Amino acid sequence: MLLEGVRVGFAITGSFCTFAKTIPQIEVLVKEGAEVFPIISESVDKFDTRFGTAEDLKKDLIGITGKNPVSTIVDAEPIGPKGLLDIMVIAPCTGNTIAKIANAITDGPVTMACKAHLRNMRPVVIAVSTNDGLSANAKNLGILLNMKNIYMVPFGQDDPIKKCTSLVADFDKILFSVQSALQNIQIQPMLISRT
Repeated sequence: MLLEGVRVGFAITGSFCTFAKTIPQIEVLVKEGAEVFPIISESVDKFDTRFGTAEDLKKDLIGITGKNPVSTIVDAEPIGPKGLLDIMVIAPCTGNTIAKIANAITDGPVTMACKAHLRNMRPVVIAVSTNDGLSANAKNLGILLNMKNIYMVPFGQDDPIKKCTSLVADFDKILFSVQSALQNIQIQPMLISRT
């Protein structure tokens, strides 16, 4: 198993349309031996969408990981002081979350978990999913690309014609991104073409 004994925090933010690609990647990490701790943003915790209900998602996460999702700032804060994780994944990571991490805004469970984890100088893997990655959020993405201990899942434009500023990670590369980040290596190529 590729991740036997590795403690992975897996944070999910509100890019609901990518959940169908994200949840199977949690199963992959568990099958590879990782102990996965789910973390969810407030919107994921509370919003029902056309892609599913919040309760169904939480049940799925508990079924896959055997753990209740961390869903409050209070529950996320001990991640740092207690050194609970070896690595953290944020997938999908919305533009809102990217902006908050880049600008040190800690106002929810995912951003608190990220801040708490980074204090231990351990890796955070980000799988971007945002409609404004090549517009309003480009500067924040640039900040993250220059931050220590931040690693990106390879990403690219998901629909360059109809959504020319939208960026989405290749979620199938989460496992490989985690393996590389644990060795302090950014998986390459980081920019992918979908055409």
